Amino acid sequence: MKHLFIIITLLATQLIFSQEPNSEASKLWTLEECFQYALENNITIKDAALNYDQAAVDYSKAKSSRLPNLYGTASETFSNGNSIDPITSDYVTDQIYSTNVSLNSTMTLFQGNQINNQIAQNELLLNQSVFLEEETKNNIVLSILENYLQILYAKEGITIAENNVIASEKEVERAKARLDAGTIALSDYTEAQSQTATNKYTVITAKNNYQQYIIALKQLLELDPTQDIEIETLTTDTEYIMLELDKVAIYNKALGILPEVNASKIGVEVSEKELDIAKGAYLPTLSLVSSLGSGYTSVNDNNFSDQFNVNFNQRVGLSLNIPIFNRNQTKAAVQSAQINIEKAQINQQLTEKTIYKKVETAYQNAVSAQEQLVAAEASQTAAEQSYNLAQKKYELGGLSTTDLVISQNTYTNAQQNYLQAKYLSILYHQLLQFYQGNSIKL
Repeated sequence: MKHLFIIITLLATQLIFSQEPNSEASKLWTLEECFQYALENNITIKDAALNYDQAAVDYSKAKSSRLPNLYGTASETFSNGNSIDPITSDYVTDQIYSTNVSLNSTMTLFQGNQINNQIAQNELLLNQSVFLEEETKNNIVLSILENYLQILYAKEGITIAENNVIASEKEVERAKARLDAGTIALSDYTEAQSQTATNKYTVITAKNNYQQYIIALKQLLELDPTQDIEIETLTTDTEYIMLELDKVAIYNKALGILPEVNASKIGVEVSEKELDIAKGAYLPTLSLVSSLGSGYTSVNDNNFSDQFNVNFNQRVGLSLNIPIFNRNQTKAAVQSAQINIEKAQINQQLTEKTIYKKVETAYQNAVSAQEQLVAAEASQTAAEQSYNLAQKKYELGGLSTTDLVISQNTYTNAQQNYLQAKYLSILYHQLLQFYQGNSIKL
């Protein structure tokens, strides 16, 4: 039943693949091209850039709060009965039509230094947005690096799987010849067929994994889903043996160059400015106020134009607002700001801890991957020799089909282990280079 399921799955999948239309030639992407294209087109990076633009707008708005405002007012009023004439201020008993127009301006001279602190805080937020945008770019670059290596790993895995199919098909031919000669049982022949079907199934799975990584890369690059792409393979086997790096030195260097560290430090300064702003509400506010105005009233015999000339007035003065009690709103704002300072400091510590964990993990994994690479290479060589020998024995009738299948699977596992160690070694070496501020190159 298991063998039947594998065969049915193979036939169905091949039918689906055969119905796909042939696409145009795929573009070959290098890692550097992926980086550059993503930095220009990735929507997550564009969103971070918009956050910077918004911070710039808020900073400009804060600086403009130093300027005086200017607004005009106009009113048309009708009153009947006993009332005060809005123009002459006389007490009259009549129907009154009145018109008032004015220009008013207010300029804050002192507000507990809140305006200056708000401007300084928005400048800090603007600087912080630069580092947050850079952090976003770094995250996309690292995601592309990881995905790129996964594609290379999957691509080599396809080659291994396809070679196994070729070898298995030859073994089926040999088994058929030996079955016809009566030197093996039917079960040995069907086992060889089963192994071939299993290997074909592995090829399809490997190709599917490869396509999934391709899809992920296209999304990082913001490419059209229908666009076919290929990535440039490594021309040589890159090995990073004898890694002589000090993880503490890498960590200290990372603290000085990674944007998230600077962003967290600025976050503390932003919270400290928020405290200064909150404390400013305890102090009085002094404002300069001025206005120009005129008006018309129907109780005056002069015409509209003459009244506007006569009633034209100018006012200038100072306004002092002294806070006495505002239901503990200022006190609560100060306490909240103090709490936010402590939270920002904790966030800075967490950021540094996270970076240390990343560096430590990358370093330990790099060392482990190097050791695994040496062992996996030796294991692959031994398994290859064993498999070659098993094939010769099988041809001479000195080995059963089961033992040959076991030898082939052992060799396949050794190849996969070597590939995994190889690309993990490359990945973690590049991560350590990144944490030191070096460029990522394959």
